[in-house]
Amino acid sequence: MSKSPNRLLGIFLGIVYAIDGIYGFFLTSDTPFAATTGPKVLDLFQTNPLHNLIHVVVGLALLTAALVGPRSAKAMNTVLGAIFLLVGVVGFVVTGGGNPLNILALNGADTVLNFATAVVLLCVGLGADRVARSVKTA
Repeated sequence: MSKSPNRLLGIFLGIVYAIDGIYGFFLTSDTPFAATTGPKVLDLFQTNPLHNLIHVVVGLALLTAALVGPRSAKAMNTVLGAIFLLVGVVGFVVTGGGNPLNILALNGADTVLNFATAVVLLCVGLGADRVARSVKTA
């Protein structure tokens, strides 16, 4: 396996997000699927079963793409980075006050984490593993 930054990041974040999602299911066993509030992971990040399911799917997507190859990992990191950025922006709008649109039970800590994840995924996805173009000489 190559030491591609995109592959390494995909494996690392894939494992972290998959484990977080699985662990979250233990905390939310009595929480409605898309509840606007829920228990907190590490006493910081609010969650519900839908949020946990998304974390498991994101983790598996990152892992799968990383194991396929650098090009797949780069594409997945970039796409998920853009999605995390969007979810971070949405988090500003829906968090707090029991907003009925907050189906992921997002709180301020989740919003910060989503932006941080977006920055890391986008920086590595867009900046690493660039293919060098050959220059023809006359």
